Amino acid sequence: MYNQLEGKGLFGLGGKLTIQPEYQRNYIYSDGGGKKEQAVIHSLLKGYPLGLIYFNKVADDKFEVLDGQQRITSIGRFVTNKFAIMDDGNPKNFDSLPADQRERVLRSPLLIYECEGTETEIKEWFKTINIAGVPLNDQELLNAVYSGPFVTLAKAEFSNSQNANIQMWSAYVKGSANRQEFLERALEWVSKGDIGGYMSAHRNDNSINELKTYFNSVIDWVSTVFEDVKKEMQGLEWGKLYEEYHLQSYDSKKVSADVNRLYADLYVKKKRGIFEFILGGQKNFKLLEVRLFDDATQLSVYEKQTTAAKAKSESNCPLCALGHDASKGKIWSPAEMDADHVTAWSKGGTTDIVNCQMLCKTHNQAKGNK
Repeated sequence: MYNQLEGKGLFGLGGKLTIQPEYQRNYIYSDGGGKKEQAVIHSLLKGYPLGLIYFNKVADDKFEVLDGQQRITSIGRFVTNKFAIMDDGNPKNFDSLPADQRERVLRSPLLIYECEGTETEIKEWFKTINIAGVPLNDQELLNAVYSGPFVTLAKAEFSNSQNANIQMWSAYVKGSANRQEFLERALEWVSKGDIGGYMSAHRNDNSINELKTYFNSVIDWVSTVFEDVKKEMQGLEWGKLYEEYHLQSYDSKKVSADVNRLYADLYVKKKRGIFEFILGGQKNFKLLEVRLFDDATQLSVYEKQTTAAKAKSESNCPLCALGHDASKGKIWSPAEMDADHVTAWSKGGTTDIVNCQMLCKTHNQAKGNK
């Protein structure tokens, strides 16, 4: 019996076998065009072994899949016509196969080990067995370690690709519901980075209200402050930014104008930094990686300044030349100088040769954004 909704249960052997226990990952063999699930069916049709499958005995005549969920689910999905395999360039679902091939799939033998042990032993086996194949990611491992009512409810909310909110969340969170990225971000935000500690403390909770409320608060805050949804917003550390800035007030219309102005600025190299730049009061220009003067421009300006400085017997750093110390007449090498905007970029200065000057590193660092 195959249930299309992840996290809602998947059973076999007349209900005696739980194919998708709560500590198991979601079904991922359909990802990437379904090559892995098709490979399972091609293996059966060719008579190739699928490898060992492990069942955990939980009661008399009751089992759950410890390892092999992806392979078993692929078979279940295929025989219920949820996907097709490619045969000489033609797609074929189960019902369109010749009778002998359908029979071969249904009669394929599987080599299964039955295991019995404590919960701790079972979880340890699960982690060890799953080193092979598609490795478990950190959140999938944590789901296994802290399985219980909290994980079950959390996966039903954040790891269900049928959740209508996934599309909206995807504007700000990068990843796949099947691989637990949305759940991981929600836990990371509410726990301030201590996901394992939070899951341990809440393992037996029968409610995920705090988790849902905090996650939705972050998403609502981002979407309220930033009216424009940009692709670079996906995957930013919104939980951290929420903690730092959500108590400040912002004019969303002005924010929108600033975002679009900075996106249109050819000198801004790092678009992903625009959002934190605006939240922080537009002071940290390093977030934007404003385009620097190229090597040819720097060398040309250096030669011009140095020639003029030598003729006047003064430093080729204009600010050193104004001083009264030993550097007043020092000629700096190109490696000892930095290119600087005469009029700062933030004040409308352009990144071209007419707005370029070479300063010694000490003066350039001291000048900052002045």
